Amino acid sequence: MEEIKSPEHIRRIAVSFQNSRILLTAFELKIFTIIDKHMMTSEEVSKKINADGRATDRLMNALCGMDLLRKVKGKFYNTDLSSKYLVEGKPEFMGNLYHTNQLWKTWSHLTDSIIKGTSFIGDQNKIEKAEWVEQFIAAMHYRGIKQGEILSMMIELGDVKKMLDVGGGSAAFSIEIVKKNPAIKAVVFDLPHVIPLTKKYVEQDGLLDNFDFIEGDYLNDDFKGGYDLILLSAIVHINSYQQNKMLVKKCSDALNKNGMLIISDFIMNDNRTEPFYGAVFSLNMLVGTVNGDTYTETEIREWYTSAGFTKIERKNTSFGSDLIIGTK
Repeated sequence: MEEIKSPEHIRRIAVSFQNSRILLTAFELKIFTIIDKHMMTSEEVSKKINADGRATDRLMNALCGMDLLRKVKGKFYNTDLSSKYLVEGKPEFMGNLYHTNQLWKTWSHLTDSIIKGTSFIGDQNKIEKAEWVEQFIAAMHYRGIKQGEILSMMIELGDVKKMLDVGGGSAAFSIEIVKKNPAIKAVVFDLPHVIPLTKKYVEQDGLLDNFDFIEGDYLNDDFKGGYDLILLSAIVHINSYQQNKMLVKKCSDALNKNGMLIISDFIMNDNRTEPFYGAVFSLNMLVGTVNGDTYTETEIREWYTSAGFTKIERKNTSFGSDLIIGTK
């Protein structure tokens, strides 16, 4: 984060939520999608989104100030950047912003969560509607396909015949691993209401023959066994320290000899101050989950050691979440 040097800088941080809310509201109302390849007045847009004309005009004027729209003779149009990333149906559409918009609601309760010590509104993964779940999985897929491609190049897959992707969501990571080594049989383990979405993403890539699926709760239900690789990507930050210790032992029991367990997540320094985004993300877990947190490398290595792993190594990635790899 940029060094804070003045009261004005502090003020800019304090009001930065305003720009965020302007963008997310425009995104939620699909304004960029509606005006794509058109020049439209704010009144025309307001009718399309069934909103107040004056209020829509003020919103779109602010978007011009943010360089997300342009305005000529009273008509608005997308910038090149908005057209590329904020229009539904485009190849690089940032659908993950739907999930970001949902985070606004949980982060609004940060003060309450600090006082209470946990999420003020409970465990979102268990109570949110199907629409939220679909948006969340889409957001993770948007990020995961790029990260999965990098991860698949960082690990040795030659001896892997069968892998387990725990809490795999859209299966973005295991899809990229299977693309790298089509001989691998991948099993995705996730909640019953998530697996139908997982199958859609796998089918889109034409890889259903390479995949099996298990429905269940990874903290309570059986993984089966015989795996050469188990992946915990963006999983440990959802759980408490003790839950993760148990989960790593459970993974160890499901691995073949010389099998690998890979944890991909934010790995904090012992002071828990770096990386900065990991420190912020720990608060995201506070407001959105019952037990979630980010963990230090020391803590993660303790889980591996207690589960009987003897070879443990860290690999730093270019996408923020680093890898801790244990070999059984």
